[in-house]
Amino acid sequence: MARLGVNIDHVATLRQARGTKYPDPAAAAVAAEKGGADQITVHLREDRRHIQDHDVRTLRHTVQTELNLEMAVTDEMIKIALDVRPNTVTFVPEKRKELTTEGGLDVRAVRKKLKKQIEELKKGGIRVSLFIDPDLSQVEESRELGADAIEIHTGQYADAKNGSLELERIRTAALKGKEIGLYVAAGHGLHYQNTKSVAAIREIEEFNIGHAIVARAIFVGFEQAVREMRELVR
Repeated sequence: MARLGVNIDHVATLRQARGTKYPDPAAAAVAAEKGGADQITVHLREDRRHIQDHDVRTLRHTVQTELNLEMAVTDEMIKIALDVRPNTVTFVPEKRKELTTEGGLDVRAVRKKLKKQIEELKKGGIRVSLFIDPDLSQVEESRELGADAIEIHTGQYADAKNGSLELERIRTAALKGKEIGLYVAAGHGLHYQNTKSVAAIREIEEFNIGHAIVARAIFVGFEQAVREMRELVR
């Protein structure tokens, strides 16, 4: 059965909007785990727009499942990851003005630096995943660089009026990833109406979903929102 990683970034977004101490992302992580989450995912952005450094350190001590830290390919983030020691680091692209991550990491464009950082993290006992578009060349390059896993960007599928073509791209990339020995995850833009079709791709072993769960939690509570999504992915 596929695993569910719950991204709690937007709990921090709500907190940062008013500069308060609540809602607490760590409390959301506890509720998510009670609801059946297999992993807690957070993205520590360079501009610190939502998750803060202290959140990551607190979560490292409170998360009972696994902690997945999304981050940019920078020396600053490598130092933080090696200090905090999450179970997984997922490298993602970042643009300062984007509302949310707009696409997958261009692995080839940062190949030299990425290879060095993957080696550093793996020496530190941290599993490494690359957030990439459903492109076969990116999948193959990820394996060549020594990544343990890929997370397929599902944003174009989520935004498409007719997602069948994008769904096939995701399926093909997942098959390739599995074939060459990568752990395959997927995420971005998935919600309660469009996840089921992607979850039917058996090669995808993990889904990381955040905004939809946080939004649903307003009406049904965090634990229940996670339970409902957990049923969809499994």
